[in-house]
Amino acid sequence: MRVIRGLHNLRDEDRGCVATIGNFDGVHRGHRAILDQCREHAARLGLPVTVVVFEPQPREFFAGDQAPPRLNRLRDKVALLGECGVDRVLCLPFNDALRSLTALEFIEQVLVDGLGVRHLVVGDDFRFGCDRRGDFHLLTEVGVTHGFGVEHTRTFTIDGERVSSTRVRTLLDSGNFAAAARLLGRVYRLGGRVVPDRQLGRTIGVPTANLPQPALSLALQGVYAVVTELPDGRYLPGVANIGWRPTVGSERPVLEVHLFDFDGDLYGERLTVFPCAKLRGEVKFAHFDELKTQIRADQARAREYFLQHPAAGAVLQHPAAGAHFLEHPAAGACSATHPDATATAGDGSDDSLPLASAPLAREAVTSDSSAGSPADHDDG
Repeated sequence: MRVIRGLHNLRDEDRGCVATIGNFDGVHRGHRAILDQCREHAARLGLPVTVVVFEPQPREFFAGDQAPPRLNRLRDKVALLGECGVDRVLCLPFNDALRSLTALEFIEQVLVDGLGVRHLVVGDDFRFGCDRRGDFHLLTEVGVTHGFGVEHTRTFTIDGERVSSTRVRTLLDSGNFAAAARLLGRVYRLGGRVVPDRQLGRTIGVPTANLPQPALSLALQGVYAVVTELPDGRYLPGVANIGWRPTVGSERPVLEVHLFDFDGDLYGERLTVFPCAKLRGEVKFAHFDELKTQIRADQARAREYFLQHPAAGAVLQHPAAGAHFLEHPAAGACSATHPDATATAGDGSDDSLPLASAPLAREAVTSDSSAGSPADHDDG
């Protein structure tokens, strides 16, 4: 898959495609249904599939810190799009120049002159352009003139509700990782590269791997029972704090993971972390000794949680079992769907996964440091 950063990097061979436009935050099952539509037309026309995304996302540009947190960073989004059979991702910088384009200028510069779009798939409520004239009707009119077709995205629902990034964020925030996995079609994950830190955990016998996180990608905040994929393919259970570490302070959010019964050097390595259950919200303690006591309690609760789940217990005792333990029936899959498709078998729900449907303790919900409510109309 080719990633194109900016219109100026388009090549002649990038012209002529089936395209769609959006944030694609999370690349959930609703997004995958859209990509299925694109692939169907691409196969019919013998053309590549191109996804147009923006960086930053438009709501981040306008709302700043008040924008909803992302479900994944750009590099992870691109990887997920590649898994879904996307051939090219055009990443446009959302800046003053782009936001100043009228709807017709956007169509001409990006879709016609830039990509040479032959078929476009967008939502029938899609709006764009500084003049707010850009909508499905305008695209259809211009498409007739320039020779490209336009169709609206198919509705994809689960339990009678449209799948959206907002729904996923709400479920993650509430600690319902099992339901979030159904909407995503895979287990929610975080990741990053391990960097050196102050090593305070080692002083109390709880070494951690510290993975800095972009502030805009902090869809989770608090303490969680997690399973971590190591570079050698093993999956180890543990406990993680995600956030700003209010007791000791941090200049940027950090995913701080303690792996149970592990001794090794992970500096510079990339880890993938799968949150399974929320233990509590992030809390600022008055004294470091209080934090140490709570860390021990968090460890005990996480170990107990994993031992209470047969599949997780197998990983705890036999780390090599992790590959099967985390195998997800819908992971990376982009199966064909139909209009108003409703989730059925193979929808990402798997009873063998140790994914909680609610926080493990009341304080996980009531903590004053837990993540805020997502915005209502952000559908990714």
